[in-house]
Amino acid sequence: MRTLLNVIWLLFSGLWLAIGYAIAGVVCCVLIITIPFGIAAFRIAMYTLWPFGYTVARRRDAGAGSAIGNVIWVIVAGWWLALGHLFTGIALCVTIIGIPFGIANFKLIPVSLLPLGREIVPSGDPRSFGAA
Repeated sequence: MRTLLNVIWLLFSGLWLAIGYAIAGVVCCVLIITIPFGIAAFRIAMYTLWPFGYTVARRRDAGAGSAIGNVIWVIVAGWWLALGHLFTGIALCVTIIGIPFGIANFKLIPVSLLPLGREIVPSGDPRSFGAA
């Protein structure tokens, strides 16, 4: 079932959202100081391509650097990507079939706003319990 959901997701929203993250990653990798943001954007781009069966978990070793980085990320690219998820989620919720995909888009908003200090793990992974 996850494979079917992922294929439908890929066709209706995953591909263009992943392209948005990839563009943000390339822009962030242009400057040396923002390379960690670019890596986070590429990681989330892969997650947006195939999200069902995975979840986002907090990293226990994330510290003040992640918090500061997240503030910069929200200003530079995070809010644009979050708006993309919001509008796509609303558009998908118009149909009954699209509601699960709209909800999946809404679940991606927190990681699009605050990607540093998070990791993407399989749903059955012990780190996914109590995921943020």
